Amino acid sequence: MIQTIADALEAQGYETLTAVQQAVTDEALNGKDLLVSAQTGSGKTVAFGLAIAPTLLQDELRFGPASSPLALVIAPTRELAMQVARELSWLYAKAGAIVTTCVGGMDQRTERRALDRGAHIVVATPGRLCDHIKRNNIDLSELRAVILDEADEMLDMGFREELEFILSEAPEDRRTLLFSATVPAPIAKLAKSYQKDAQRIATVGEAKQHADIEYRALQIHPRDTENAIINVLRFYEAKNAIVFCNTRAAVARLTTKFTNRGFSVVALSGELSQSERTNALQALRDGRARVCIATDVAARGIDLPNLELVIHADLPSNADTLLHRSGRTGRAGRKGVSALIVPAKMKTKASRLLGWAKLSATWGAAPSAAEVMAADEERLLSDEAWSTPAPDDAAGFVTSLTEKFSAEQLATAFVNLYRARASAPEDLTDPGTKDDRPRPSFGPSVWFSVSTGRADGAEPRTLLPMLCNKGDLTKDDVGAIRVQQDHSFVEILASSADKFMNALGPDRVVEAGAIVTKLDKAPDLPRGRPDRGPRPDRGPRPDRGPKPAHRKSNFDPDAAPAPRKPRPAAADGYASEPRAEKPKFDKPKHKHADKPKGERPPKSHKTERSPMKPGAAPKPKSNGDAPAKPKAKAVWKKDGPKADAPRGAKPKGGKPFKAREDAPAGAKSYKRASDPSKRFTPPNKMGKPGGKPKNKGGATTPRRGK
Repeated sequence: MIQTIADALEAQGYETLTAVQQAVTDEALNGKDLLVSAQTGSGKTVAFGLAIAPTLLQDELRFGPASSPLALVIAPTRELAMQVARELSWLYAKAGAIVTTCVGGMDQRTERRALDRGAHIVVATPGRLCDHIKRNNIDLSELRAVILDEADEMLDMGFREELEFILSEAPEDRRTLLFSATVPAPIAKLAKSYQKDAQRIATVGEAKQHADIEYRALQIHPRDTENAIINVLRFYEAKNAIVFCNTRAAVARLTTKFTNRGFSVVALSGELSQSERTNALQALRDGRARVCIATDVAARGIDLPNLELVIHADLPSNADTLLHRSGRTGRAGRKGVSALIVPAKMKTKASRLLGWAKLSATWGAAPSAAEVMAADEERLLSDEAWSTPAPDDAAGFVTSLTEKFSAEQLATAFVNLYRARASAPEDLTDPGTKDDRPRPSFGPSVWFSVSTGRADGAEPRTLLPMLCNKGDLTKDDVGAIRVQQDHSFVEILASSADKFMNALGPDRVVEAGAIVTKLDKAPDLPRGRPDRGPRPDRGPRPDRGPKPAHRKSNFDPDAAPAPRKPRPAAADGYASEPRAEKPKFDKPKHKHADKPKGERPPKSHKTERSPMKPGAAPKPKSNGDAPAKPKAKAVWKKDGPKADAPRGAKPKGGKPFKAREDAPAGAKSYKRASDPSKRFTPPNKMGKPGGKPKNKGGATTPRRGK
């Protein structure tokens, strides 16, 4: 191992390496591509840092001046990328490495300036790294190693195209290392496409996965989910705990609920900004927060040193998600608890998830309020404060307390203060009991038989309106309806039975010819699914002959593509294929373009044209030979002066306007409306209506006659 890397491990407190770290540091694997699978919490981040150290430093102890990146680490989420950058920073600190991050949600200009200044190792998320590559912000020409951390999660998140683009842009002689907790078929296919003779490393078998994690499946009543989580948090009193939900809405709801109950809570989901998510994780590391309510965005790679409890408020969708959620605890040899909150209707799903993940869990009920109080008392009695002497500045106060109060009073006050510091536990409903909903009694009734059943298509929804219409009943008068194969039974109130029989008449017939018969007692009906009867015998199976042999395909996916044959020329003895003639017009033809014009029928509205009128006589010219014709009068001008017409007369001799009888004696005589000299001028208007604007002479009064 390189000395600067060994010194960094010693300074961090490493005494021995984990199994995966020892496997990747084998000298026989130097310079080779690796496909590594190991359980969560086994130190994979430090493992690939140790694996690429000889490739990056080669024979040197320190890095040279930073320019283009030498290593590229790709992680699925922002939080995991920031965590990987922190781990590699202390691992390569003594070697003088510059580690830069390129993740979504951060300022892209700041990242571009950091890349321009130079970096030895770049840790990035797939989407943001693709943006930098397409913008030519990062130079991959000197790249020596590419690491895909949590590769299966990146494929599940839909980053296949981005990963293929990044790997295609990297140099061919690079090292490619794939690290993941599981290696499904898509990961194996990706490794086969972009790795060269990759060495497979699997340090822990599936049977030994999560050996340091205690799994508990807690059965609860469907309405007690939030109360059960509160009791679990109070029962274990873990330093740090994560509660996983499937939706962002559930994260927001539980965060508000637990904050109001006095828990120090932070939220972590995809709707938060990068700075908010970073501050939430830092609050958990610093101890300012104790509970984190998160979606599956926190289920991959995030390492919280003091995390002791994982609670699944919503069951995960698959076994891999269950493993990665639970893998946040029990890391690096520490113990942890993973509790699944299982409502009654989710018991089958929880059992299948545990079976698919090959995990065994302890089934039981959620901690009750009494169990939580008993756990508090046990923690109180085992607290180190009992053996710690009182400080010097508090000795006098302790003496005064013992002199003023009795031992019983001191103990009572101490217990009350101890319990007041935490949220009170909740009373839970027994998960095996059903809701106590009293069923109203139907009262005394009479049973009737109706001669129609399931074979005739009878159903309760069709029998009820039929009986109500024909029997003069309401739906409250009808009780149970039991439909059998050939007949049905109906329960009717005893007070309405006589009315029902009188309404049906002596024939006792309802719609569709069904006859109603009164019964002496309630029918003895079989419970459960009706018997289908014996299965009919099938005829003999026809002989189809022997099964044809399976045809094997000669296709080899690893074979090189076949050489492309050149097209033979006409001079080699082959006649060249005639080219298609280019159409005269590239535009699409009209639907009647192919129809001959002569075949169009004549329009029906066209008739024989009438003869033209004779032309008018030529007008004489106004020259010296002929006298000039007087100028014609405009057609809109009438004969005679307008003044000759009396006031109020209409044109063409119409009926004159009648003067108002109630007009005042001294009323002003108005001229005709056609006179423009006395038109109304609106207030605050400088010009006349319809006149010119103010800047075009509109303020001047028009002269008469113009």
